[in-house]
Amino acid sequence: MLETVDPSCVKDAMITCPKTLPADSSVEEVRRFFADDHVHLALIVDSSGRLLTTLERSDIPSEATGSAKASGFGTIHGRTIEPQQPLGAATASLQLAGRRRLAVVDDEGKLLGLLCRKRTGLGYCNDAGVAARAAGLEMSTGGSLGRRGKEKASANAGRQ
Repeated sequence: MLETVDPSCVKDAMITCPKTLPADSSVEEVRRFFADDHVHLALIVDSSGRLLTTLERSDIPSEATGSAKASGFGTIHGRTIEPQQPLGAATASLQLAGRRRLAVVDDEGKLLGLLCRKRTGLGYCNDAGVAARAAGLEMSTGGSLGRRGKEKASANAGRQ
């Protein structure tokens, strides 16, 4: 029997390759990450891709030193969702919390994606939109960005 895909599930609306930061990221690295106003949620993962914590700008106290380990300031409470959850429930949860991002994790805590509500509130960011934005960044720089530039463009594209 064929399994039907429910387009109203989180897994069908998530970005599948969100920008992540390593477990040993410093407060200064996360502050630089948040310098882009498109960034709302920093995803800290271990080397196997398991989500360790999430950070919003307000999680890091202004007095925190730049060299401090950033993961100590984060939480996953209220910031994750399972991929099979209904998209309507996810939208309601985001609205209630005043957020636009949820990390999508499996039952073992592995990061699968990012549910990214558009700034307008009219839908969700998707991989195609992220790729288009990255391509636009590359075009605006006059051509090839090289490996580091492409990584930066790709990271920026995930922050719609």
